[in-house]
Amino acid sequence: MGTVGIIMLVHTALGRAEQVARHWAAAGCPVVIHVDRNVDRRTYTTFRKALSDLPDVRFSSRHRCEWGTWGIVAASQSASELMLAEFPDVRHVYLSSGSCLPLRPVKELIDYLADRPRTDFIESATTADVPWTVGGLDAERFTLSFPFAWKQQRMLFDNWVNIQRRFGLKRKMPNGIVPHMGSQWWCLTRQTLSAILQDPDRELYDRFFKRVWIPDESYFQSLSRLYSSNIESRSLTLSKFDFQGKPHIFYDDHLQLLRRSDCFVARKIWPHANRLYEAFLTDPAGTMKGAEPNPGKIDRIFAKAVERRTRGRPGLYMQSRFPHEGWENGVTSGQYSVFEGFSDLFEDFDRWLAKATSARVHGHLFAKDRVEYADGQTVMNGALSDSALHRDYNSQAFLTSLIWNARGERQCFQFGPNDVQDIDWLFAKDPNAQVSVISGAWAVPLFKSNRNFADLRKEAALLQKIEAEHLNVLRSPYSKARIRIWTMAEFIENPMEPLQTIIDEIGNRSMRRLSEAPKMADLTGFGQFLQNLKNQGMHPYLMGDFAVERDLSNGKRPKRKPYLVR
Repeated sequence: MGTVGIIMLVHTALGRAEQVARHWAAAGCPVVIHVDRNVDRRTYTTFRKALSDLPDVRFSSRHRCEWGTWGIVAASQSASELMLAEFPDVRHVYLSSGSCLPLRPVKELIDYLADRPRTDFIESATTADVPWTVGGLDAERFTLSFPFAWKQQRMLFDNWVNIQRRFGLKRKMPNGIVPHMGSQWWCLTRQTLSAILQDPDRELYDRFFKRVWIPDESYFQSLSRLYSSNIESRSLTLSKFDFQGKPHIFYDDHLQLLRRSDCFVARKIWPHANRLYEAFLTDPAGTMKGAEPNPGKIDRIFAKAVERRTRGRPGLYMQSRFPHEGWENGVTSGQYSVFEGFSDLFEDFDRWLAKATSARVHGHLFAKDRVEYADGQTVMNGALSDSALHRDYNSQAFLTSLIWNARGERQCFQFGPNDVQDIDWLFAKDPNAQVSVISGAWAVPLFKSNRNFADLRKEAALLQKIEAEHLNVLRSPYSKARIRIWTMAEFIENPMEPLQTIIDEIGNRSMRRLSEAPKMADLTGFGQFLQNLKNQGMHPYLMGDFAVERDLSNGKRPKRKPYLVR
């Protein structure tokens, strides 16, 4: 009965490659090793001498293997020719790399292939059917020519591609073969592999595929379709790739994950993963046994890993996405409330709101002098200090960090035209934000202050301009927050209804209806104050319509004198 021949493509971590080669050879598998020509001669000679005691280990002629170029295919061809010539009992040839690691007893692989003597295991799909191509080239990798290396000659590579596209230069597949693509790690029968290597038109095919981009993913995948009588389009090697097309590297903490896959071989293994090499090469009891290879068992985990890497968790900003606006998976990690004008209109509003909702109610987090944390705290979760300098270094990161560090507790804070305004677009576009605005309420502290009226007029004009611009942001079609805006005049007509709406939306279930509102500031004379601003040439329109008569003492109109109608 024939056996399985192992081809190893080695270019680094030669000590681990030696260990794996001995493992294959100990199970009775002949091994042919190709060492990248980029490895210096002294290292190569030492490596070859280290394996000289194994009679069934051979070294093929060396080629320079650069990613995406013909060298990898040439190395596979040379090693395959040597394998077929030196070991006539080989029935299947298994292509692996120096970073591959057998996960199951080699005898199981031999028996598995012996039960399928005419089956070729090679991932082979047409370009229209593969979803994993990364880089914008799928069918074009066959119709265009690629004489330049993508990594070492990137400028020439890109310019030549653009020239071919511009002038419509295209190549035709030789003999009308249909291009297929797939993983380069295959296991072919002697019959199929020898037919490919001994094809009368091999020189024609080689000449064509030498100018294909990443030919190791298409040469054997396409030509095996011409000769194989039974192809299973899958690889027996577990090989996972990330969203950028780069292979996942397995470390020691992936031990149980690899066992769950039931695959015969896995790549790419970190050279220093001592626990993996010890478990799968020197501990027979720890290897997997008897199951059909099923990498789909762990596909869900890899899919979650890709999603976590590309999307992350809502409100948590990672290095891979931080510089790119719009890449975040949610602006913040939880719901929060922004109150504008409430602390100006109501006395001790923060304390009342905290009692009514059990939320963490801060003052003006973006006040210009310091961060006004709840209860006068100077440091919040995540070592966020009350320093305005530190906050303003990146005000958006400050808010998202505050919400993230206080997950599970709703945050509320005050905001107004006296605050730093750099943050308004962030919570305006955040679906997690609940923004409640009493426009014009900033005038109440001015009204109560004991300052020269000329200074008050000047500051009122500035604050009104700032709030008007802020309201334009909130009313923008790009805003996604839950926004409610009242003028000060309409709010004080019936304050209980909007307050009840706000409390209900925050989600407080301990109170069905509000029994009392927070104490409103005394507005006696406020209408006259606004009229004085108008008289001085400033038009305070954000407060709504305040009649001067409304603010007369006790809200009473003067009695009119009686008169007679004759």
